[in-house]
Amino acid sequence: MKNIRTIVFCLLVLAFASCERIVSDKNAPDNPVNVFEYLWDKVDTQYSFFDIKGIDWDSIHQVYRPKVYDEMTDDSLFNVCAAMINTLKDGHTNLFSDFNISHSDSMFYLMMEGSQLDANVVEANYLTPYGYTTGSFKHNFIRNGEVAYIRYSSFGNEISDADLLFVMDRYKDCKGLIIDLRDNGGGSSANLNKLLSIFDNHGQELFKSQIKSGPGHDEFTDYRTVYAADSSFLGKDKPYIKPVAVLVDRGSFSATSFFSVATQAYDNIKLYGDYTGGGMGMPNGGALPNGWTYRFSITRTIALDGGNYENGVPPDVRVLLDRDLAAQGIDNIIETAADWIVQ
Repeated sequence: MKNIRTIVFCLLVLAFASCERIVSDKNAPDNPVNVFEYLWDKVDTQYSFFDIKGIDWDSIHQVYRPKVYDEMTDDSLFNVCAAMINTLKDGHTNLFSDFNISHSDSMFYLMMEGSQLDANVVEANYLTPYGYTTGSFKHNFIRNGEVAYIRYSSFGNEISDADLLFVMDRYKDCKGLIIDLRDNGGGSSANLNKLLSIFDNHGQELFKSQIKSGPGHDEFTDYRTVYAADSSFLGKDKPYIKPVAVLVDRGSFSATSFFSVATQAYDNIKLYGDYTGGGMGMPNGGALPNGWTYRFSITRTIALDGGNYENGVPPDVRVLLDRDLAAQGIDNIIETAADWIVQ
């Protein structure tokens, strides 16, 4: 019964979130003032993180409404509306037109400036020339074969059963795994679940989620619990129970934050690196009276420890990249995680 509730809830979220339901009032005027008010009202009644973000949405209206007038160009209107929703500081917030797509500038700079990954160091010193590329994974032995290093750059890249089985079999004799999810901007929940499937899954709770249900900023459905699958991908008798270090940073967003939160359910997994970029609300959207479309977060998630980590999942061990060591070809985050595994 637990799994049925989980599947139903996840399908409900995906129905809301995977593609925007393009619905608008066709009779509403499409002049700039009404387009702006329509968007402001939709965010006001449906956005899920005003309290977590510390945003007074009424004050945002006071700032941006005077910038809108009926004679303004589409480009100017787009820029005002985009600036307004960018105050949400949410990477799942976008405005789409036929000439531009808005992105959260604050999240862009957070993820870029907060990156704790030097890809050249990893490629030159931990993967090549003897590392393997298997589907979406790049991987290699480190520490004289005692530790497996696995780089997975995006949950948007498919994980096949065959690829995962090959990787897990190759490193079955290692003391543990390092799974590097730094700068992994998220992607598919199917790939998230596939990666979780290698661990000791016995129907345990992973986290709770709820969906915005009314116009008030505090109106949500009851929390629904999301559980791990009842069996491991490798079989109930062969889950991976050796130490696993998962590396994250500010570039680890959306599905990677969900994965990071889910690791709280496993005693053998530790997060190393920096806070993730957050992004733990599923997006939904619709159409404005002038035909532009939008999306923003309409759900929120609570971790096993009771935390709402929309602004970033904290690591178990916070360690930032030492740029001086990186210049010498050493990734101190990988090395710190490897120390824990071999010790």
